[in-house]
Amino acid sequence: MGSVLMLGLLSVPVAGAEPPASMPIEVNFLLGYIEGSGCEFYRNGTWYDSKSAQVHLRDKFKWLIARNLINTTEDFIERAATESSISGNPYLVRCFGSAPVTSKQWLRDELVRFRTY
Repeated sequence: MGSVLMLGLLSVPVAGAEPPASMPIEVNFLLGYIEGSGCEFYRNGTWYDSKSAQVHLRDKFKWLIARNLINTTEDFIERAATESSISGNPYLVRCFGSAPVTSKQWLRDELVRFRTY
């Protein structure tokens, strides 16, 4: 029982922990990538252009940051750019007539590419 409690405590975020310095750089890169992609983004039953998607995700990012709910770029992808906070439905990305993919995977792939440079 004690070890289960200890494991639970280890997963609780530390209050006031500073995000890594790279996080805002990476998130801003991903937001710029979204806007410049020319892809369409599916959210709550409607396809949106890349500029509208970027504005929506930037607003979600600002809301989450103001409440200290994001500490890493992965947090941004998971909490802001994966699914609708209202419906819980996943966001999808469709680029130039290709089959839609989840925004989560699309952004994770781009983050990996960004980090390799």
